[in-house]
Amino acid sequence: MTWPALPPAADWAETRETVHRWLQTVGKVRLAHAPWTNHSWHVPLYVTARGLTTSLVPHATAPFEIAFDFRDHALVLDVAGRPRQSLGLAGTSVAGLTRWLLAALAEAGAPTEIWPTPVEIAGDVEPLDQDGRAAYDAEVVAAYHGALVQVDRVFDRFRAGFVGKCSPVHLFWGAFDLAVTRFSGETAPPHPGGAPHLADWVMREAYSHEVSSAGFWPGSELGEAAFYSYAYPEPDGYAGAPVARGAARYDADLGEFVLPYRAVAEADDPDAALLRFLEATYAAAADHGGWDRDRLERRPAAGRP
Repeated sequence: MTWPALPPAADWAETRETVHRWLQTVGKVRLAHAPWTNHSWHVPLYVTARGLTTSLVPHATAPFEIAFDFRDHALVLDVAGRPRQSLGLAGTSVAGLTRWLLAALAEAGAPTEIWPTPVEIAGDVEPLDQDGRAAYDAEVVAAYHGALVQVDRVFDRFRAGFVGKCSPVHLFWGAFDLAVTRFSGETAPPHPGGAPHLADWVMREAYSHEVSSAGFWPGSELGEAAFYSYAYPEPDGYAGAPVARGAARYDADLGEFVLPYRAVAEADDPDAALLRFLEATYAAAADHGGWDRDRLERRPAAGRP
């Protein structure tokens, strides 16, 4: 499987905004039922061969899974012991998907209430159950999913080299990014918060300990699809670390190293290009932050694909 090309961010903005909000609805449903896990690890979605999934959501009488199938272009609700239900994505609005899903869950015995305001999206936002967005370019979404499959695989390989506390590879539906986060084990100063429509205490809990976090972001009106890597708190000397080779650079406004997705997808060896970025930015965080690397790291298993 090759690394697919993604169109310029502006060319699929409407589709991306619709999908982003669909993910928020599904993620908020998982949030409503899953027990709180450190750093909000109970809320993300996970990449599958067909799209994205909640994994099994716990419920006393009607445990369920919700999945986006980006091959057949449907939202699929699987409730244990009941027939599978699905909703076609083409032509379905954000409000329509939200209402369909909540009604289907209630009928299955898992009534769910969500806070309908989208999070981590700046400006005035329409509630999910009132949002009429319905743009859906199936071909572009299939390419985006193909990119997620490749990125998830390389992120998983990168994750294998760390024996300290590390997050799963998971997609946060707030910022719409696939991410993996390593922890030094040391506590961090309180995060300032400030994410749109998101309580500051959530951010403070998420960043309660020192991290080096990397991710893939599909782009927005602010920029093209890219990989990012940052440290919190950012240690002295981090921004000037010799990471910015080729297309990689430190963005002072974001406080992150960034590498365009296109530069990786078009590289002679995309896996190696991305791994170099991940390893170099992590090393910058760990070395300048004084992490105990001998204790936290190991060489990945030989022969790993």
